[in-house]
Amino acid sequence: MDFTSFAAERLPVMLRYATVLTCDPHLAEDIVQDVLIKMQRAWPRIGHADRPDAYVRRMITNEYLSWRRRKASTVVPLSPDVLAEVVPSLADQAHQFDERDAMIGKISKLPRKQRVALALRYYCGYSDPEIAEVMDCAIGTVRSHVSRGLATLRVQPGLAALKEVR
Repeated sequence: MDFTSFAAERLPVMLRYATVLTCDPHLAEDIVQDVLIKMQRAWPRIGHADRPDAYVRRMITNEYLSWRRRKASTVVPLSPDVLAEVVPSLADQAHQFDERDAMIGKISKLPRKQRVALALRYYCGYSDPEIAEVMDCAIGTVRSHVSRGLATLRVQPGLAALKEVR
């Protein structure tokens, strides 16, 4: 498969994953765009990899983690309340999405490595060894990130669904 076909086919998946990590669709688009540029340069190597999807997912994860370091001093994040005032059409109007929105808000406040570990575990369905490979850390570190992230989310009021997740 050539780069153009791969990118066109996988772009929605890449954007969803990046959005889960960032909790911001616009930042997710920026990260995926940066990854696509890097991916195009390295396509001969990536295209011949056993699992190019896993390789690209790791590229997105690494870009997200480094993006946060690079942009921390220049990006001013908008709170969901401010964003809803500026662009009211973006706010969810249906009651069935209230808990999801609350969860996204709480997840967005987690440290970036805990957020990555939780996204890989619960969004992508990765096992601890797979998460450790993507994050380039030990399995025990992955377990620690997941445990601490879940513990932080469980403490938040109004998130009853998480109290059952172990």
